Amino acid sequence: MAGTANIRVRRATALSAAVSKRMGGIRQHGTAPELAVRRLLSSLRVRYRTKNRDLPGSPDLANRRRRFAVFVHGCFWHRHEGCARTTMPKNNAPFWRAKFVDNVARDSRASAILRAGGYRVLTIWECETTTPAQLGALRGRLAKLRSRPSN
Repeated sequence: MAGTANIRVRRATALSAAVSKRMGGIRQHGTAPELAVRRLLSSLRVRYRTKNRDLPGSPDLANRRRRFAVFVHGCFWHRHEGCARTTMPKNNAPFWRAKFVDNVARDSRASAILRAGGYRVLTIWECETTTPAQLGALRGRLAKLRSRPSN
């Protein structure tokens, strides 16, 4: 029986290493949804920066002069409510539940801090960038970023 326990431990460790490697390969910047949003903003002649680590939550795109920040969120990682991509992993569910709760809380805090600082915050979900019709609708939302905020 002791040999069986060792096998289980080794398998769990191997699984964790494999999962860790797979998760480490997931892009954080330059994802297909983010690139689609960048193309839309560029076609609208809206200027933005992609290196925004000094802003709360490190928005994917931002313009400090026009006071806007755009987050392009993956539905899985940031828990897009009601989206089919918002699945729950079966292995190690308590860990994932806690991680997702932390992600959502962090996103909410960052948006609140930016809004308090006078920024317009726009969150775009991964699933909103998949079809030409969705991108057309998104174009209208992004066009509003051309104007300066009214104070």
